[in-house]
Amino acid sequence: MIAILGAGSMGRLWAATLPAGQVAFVPRPGQHPEPVHYRFQPIEGEPLSVTVPWLQPGQSPDLLLVTTKAGDTLEALTSALPSTPPSTPIVLFQNGLGSQQQVAETWPERPVLAASTTEGANRPQPGLTVHAGRGTTWLGALNPAGQAHVEPVAQQLATSGLAVQPEPDILGRLWQKLVINAGINPFTALLDSPNGEILGQPFYLKWIDPLCQEISQLLDAAGQPSAAPEILRETIEAVARKTAANTSSMRADMLAGRETEIDFINGYLARLGHRYNIAAPVNQMLTERVKQLN
Repeated sequence: MIAILGAGSMGRLWAATLPAGQVAFVPRPGQHPEPVHYRFQPIEGEPLSVTVPWLQPGQSPDLLLVTTKAGDTLEALTSALPSTPPSTPIVLFQNGLGSQQQVAETWPERPVLAASTTEGANRPQPGLTVHAGRGTTWLGALNPAGQAHVEPVAQQLATSGLAVQPEPDILGRLWQKLVINAGINPFTALLDSPNGEILGQPFYLKWIDPLCQEISQLLDAAGQPSAAPEILRETIEAVARKTAANTSSMRADMLAGRETEIDFINGYLARLGHRYNIAAPVNQMLTERVKQLN
């Protein structure tokens, strides 16, 4: 049994694509015990009707996928783990950085893995989950206890039909995604624009170069491979153009009145700057402005 903690877009994508009957959502305190029903629109073909049960008391999952928002992860796991076997691998799907390290440090004896995915999923209306873009999911261990589980978990997740690859340097992979998110997401939220439209906006054009200079310095300080600011900007803008019509998760959260994950993206970079005595005023400014949207 694969348990999924977090019934948002990404949780519903995995629940719909993994073999039927092998998946259950983990109830949060006070959640209704009725099964979760929704329509799932794959990239190709007709919509499917999906029904996912809740994990029942006494059921012991052999894999736990955590697809909550970054800020909810620690609290959600604190309530879910007492009924989860200590040997069950935990796979974290959160955006940004910071929440993953919190989990690995809080439960060092449990096998903790992280996933970085470019699969696209959204919920344009209640009861409908859309697989909006085909991508790849990279999977790697965050602590020694997780190392032996990477290959078997990758094989288990690959039964979804989605592309899954083991990743020996998952932290590096998470950093690559963090850089792109830091250069796209806050601008899409503040400008209320799809990804591609930020590129010609004066606010973006004013701040993207100093932002990339900060990120370049922070990569070096964090022991990640060096990248010149102009290369970072090229990478960010290539992704923005490739996903031009997409709404970022941060803009979607802003439009829905939900708390964004800015604290784990630009906020994480601002805190890192403070730790390493590297000035990061652009990351700090973007963090504060996005927080004022809620």
